[in-house]
Amino acid sequence: MSQKSKWDYLKAIYSRYQKVSKPLRARILDEFCQVCGYNRKYAIRLLNGPAPQKSKTNPKGRRPTYGLKVILSLTAIWEAAGYPCSARLKALLPLWLPWAQKRFAVSAQAQKQLLSISPATIDRRLKPKKRQLKNRLYGRTKPGTLLKHHIPIKTDSWNVKTPGFTETDLVSHSGNSASGEFIHSLNVTDIHSTWVESRAVMGKSQIAVLNAMQEIEQALPFKLLGIDSDNGSEFINYHLKTFCDKKTIQFTRGRPYKKDDNPRTPLERLLNRPEADRTKIEELKRLRNQTDPFELAKRIELKLERIYQMANHRISPSPQTKDPTNIQTLTRSEKQTMGEISKIFATRQRPNRWIHKTPAKSPSRGMSK
Repeated sequence: MSQKSKWDYLKAIYSRYQKVSKPLRARILDEFCQVCGYNRKYAIRLLNGPAPQKSKTNPKGRRPTYGLKVILSLTAIWEAAGYPCSARLKALLPLWLPWAQKRFAVSAQAQKQLLSISPATIDRRLKPKKRQLKNRLYGRTKPGTLLKHHIPIKTDSWNVKTPGFTETDLVSHSGNSASGEFIHSLNVTDIHSTWVESRAVMGKSQIAVLNAMQEIEQALPFKLLGIDSDNGSEFINYHLKTFCDKKTIQFTRGRPYKKDDNPRTPLERLLNRPEADRTKIEELKRLRNQTDPFELAKRIELKLERIYQMANHRISPSPQTKDPTNIQTLTRSEKQTMGEISKIFATRQRPNRWIHKTPAKSPSRGMSK
């Protein structure tokens, strides 16, 4: 007997069970247990409980609006663009679609759907792909919570006409392994002049970041007026806030996990600026229209692979052992660059390898010279 049949039988005898006398109730209960195979106590709870309602039918889910070809094209653009968030990907789609049409033969209907897709739908449809990439090392920022209510949030773009208001970020240089302690770059970029100051910081300690920020503040050719950072604990702490208060430096932060507050591209931001050089803007627009973003992304990946091959794999361990015979030889310019680096960091070059110099051992005492 199916569950639906048992439920229909309960609805048929429920009202009769409530109206009859106690002896007849016992007979109906015995019959109910025998027909449905219920335990007597469970059957009593059903018959003495609330009246059974009409069985609910599960509504069929809505068919997906965006087909497989649309999602495949969206995934290809997302991967080639470097896995941007949904809001930024939505802003990039009009720029990438003309080139995607040539590569993937995207139909006019699919293009229309890609231009109308919302960021929330992008997140839902790309969720399986993002789950596959969950082991990728995107960032190591740990939010600081002690002072988050004392440091104001800034979501709009800076509208400044003088240098001094900066964006601050900490970039990790962990290589193939994120374990242990490693070097970070503290980057401070002035929004008006685009002046950049960088300092190397070992680890992410608050004191080390503060010391680097003090060095940058002294090295800047203008007065530091404002700092805008993310919500990492290396910035959101009493040390940096006290430093900013003493120096009367405006200290703001972005919204946590909201890097898409301004999803427009830098060129789109410049288009609305009256002080921008219109001649250069038109030149940049022509360059953007002539540049294939898929080909550009491919060239960037190839150059990054060349950089990884020049890295010291003995110090930066690789998860997979690579055959040294497959490593390409360095070009003349790369050898010249590595020669200059070797003078700075006291390294010596072998073909396609970099080995740290070992200082010569001093002769032992008592040995004849």
